[in-house]
Amino acid sequence: MADNTTIEWTDSTWNPVTGCTQISPGCDNCYAATFAERWRGTDGHHFENGFDITLRPDRLTLPLTWRTPRRVFLDSMSDLFHTDIPDAYIAQVFAVMALARQHTFQILTKRHGRMKALLSRPAFWHLVADQGRKHFTGCQQDWLAVGAMLDGKPLPNVWLGVSVEDQKRADLRIPALLETPAAVRFLSCEPLLGPVDLKRAVIPMGSERGHGLTASYVHVAGCCQRRLHGIDWVIAGGESGPRARPMHPQWARVLRDQCEWAGVPFFLKQWGAYAPEDHGHDRGSVVLIDAQGRNWSGREGDAPPDAVHMRRVGKKAAGRLLDGQPHDAAPAAAR
Repeated sequence: MADNTTIEWTDSTWNPVTGCTQISPGCDNCYAATFAERWRGTDGHHFENGFDITLRPDRLTLPLTWRTPRRVFLDSMSDLFHTDIPDAYIAQVFAVMALARQHTFQILTKRHGRMKALLSRPAFWHLVADQGRKHFTGCQQDWLAVGAMLDGKPLPNVWLGVSVEDQKRADLRIPALLETPAAVRFLSCEPLLGPVDLKRAVIPMGSERGHGLTASYVHVAGCCQRRLHGIDWVIAGGESGPRARPMHPQWARVLRDQCEWAGVPFFLKQWGAYAPEDHGHDRGSVVLIDAQGRNWSGREGDAPPDAVHMRRVGKKAAGRLLDGQPHDAAPAAAR
């Protein structure tokens, strides 16, 4: 849970909190919950409490011990903006990130409402500075830098992202993300459980330009010169694990094509447990799904033209190629 990780789009993970609760369909087969609950009740184990929310103050200063700059995925085993995590503790996490300026921190949440409300309040950044002075070693200039947040300048080494597994969650979470101060905003469309039209979530119907959000929309440098205003990165991926749901290839293609249209980096993390049969797979159980995610297995004659056969071959065999190509684009790390 620290130095090394197999997550393709980051270098390290940092978990000052562990545990979470389900909030949407993307949580149904959560790998973190499955892993943690195996150890519930095991005396002395890191996950003795299973997947209950557990603060880990002993891990707060871990990034300060890493000298080599790296991308750090924060709370891969939790959600920093969960309602059971106190504001003061979240402020301590942000104070550490303010001090560890050599690293780029990637925060991913499904709690878009609390993220927006907390990070948009000047009082929170006062709390960050206060908690930093109280708990961590730092010169006065460090906390003056945090104070700059009071002028609406986000920490340059902190990226904020929301999970987007389907259109409903896109329409809920993306506007909140766009209204939250951030140096870089990204989407994790994993597990991708249905079609997602990013234009619908970002750009108003019938408009080629303009974000169509509220007056409190937070502009970032050059955002209105881009077509997906304020979105800097899109990650997509299918689901793995014993109860994995297949990802229709068209869902990934639409995201890729919209990112190419908008000039936004696109990263395909994985196919997951299932891969398209036409990718050369001839083994494994088969399901037939259409572009709306409906299962037509056993009713092939009634299936619509966009239905495709997906074979359960496992994450490793399924790979990461879309139409024969890898997609590994990402924003530049903070300097």
